Amino acid sequence: MQKKFLAVIASCAFVLECMHGSSVAENLRYFMQPESVTVSSVPYGDNANAGHYVQADDARIYYEVYGDGKPVFVFHGGGVGFAYEMGQFIDALRNDYKVVSVSTRGHGHSEIGKNPLSFEQKANDMFAVMREVTDQPAIIIGFSDGAYTAYKVAAMYPESVERVIAIGAGSLRKGFFHGEMPLSALEATDKIFIAQQKAIRPEPERWQEFLNDYMKFWENMEVNAELFGQIYCPVLLIAGDEDDHAPVATVLEAHQSIKNSRLFIVPNSWHDAFHENFALVWDVVKPFIYTELGDLKPSSKVDYNNQFKFAE
Repeated sequence: MQKKFLAVIASCAFVLECMHGSSVAENLRYFMQPESVTVSSVPYGDNANAGHYVQADDARIYYEVYGDGKPVFVFHGGGVGFAYEMGQFIDALRNDYKVVSVSTRGHGHSEIGKNPLSFEQKANDMFAVMREVTDQPAIIIGFSDGAYTAYKVAAMYPESVERVIAIGAGSLRKGFFHGEMPLSALEATDKIFIAQQKAIRPEPERWQEFLNDYMKFWENMEVNAELFGQIYCPVLLIAGDEDDHAPVATVLEAHQSIKNSRLFIVPNSWHDAFHENFALVWDVVKPFIYTELGDLKPSSKVDYNNQFKFAE
């Protein structure tokens, strides 16, 4: 089984809440969470005290709300992604913002539905939550699958997106993601996570079916300048220099194609760079979020980057 399908895929504080909010295990985790990483004491993604549902077409989508103020929506990774993996961002922002953590269709407490999985459906699911929570333009933080969804929301609903932080999401060619994602292999890799997720999901018996459809969806996905050219809000792109899900060259291509973007590469980091060095990532994300919109200036684009080709 390739590494990219055993890790988080394209996916991929507050003790009182921890004590009373979770319906599963006390020590919630994300897939393959290292012992050295501490995310949060709050069971994000399984916190009944903060949980809500909205009907998005043929599926109920689950989300949690924390804090008050300008809305910030947090979109986790896909496949084996889970809201809890974004806990450090939620903890850091909830005292100053209304932070909304959304569980993607087929993940966590959200239903799978019956419609074929599509890029538009994923964006519409998130937009349904956004419209339920606020009528203000929102900030979106997306990781991997969640970052691609953030791109699509920004392109389809530009009036509803103020700025985007996209982590681990560059240009994408058809066939880059391929193969299968057997639930049995995931369970062999992280038994505790899979057990927690089976207890959380409303349709655990359909999980393998969803993973099959999910991989077919990503195998046929293409993300290029056509989509990036439709994004006009400020975008901060972040990637680890060792990312094999969204290699640096693809993130640079996205950066060149998005008009109002800036780029940060995290050294010695893989796909989930914010887990490996959250302090450094937060030092970049914080000023991007807290700076007034009119004061955000995009990076100058370097023409040579559009012409450069790697040797065959």
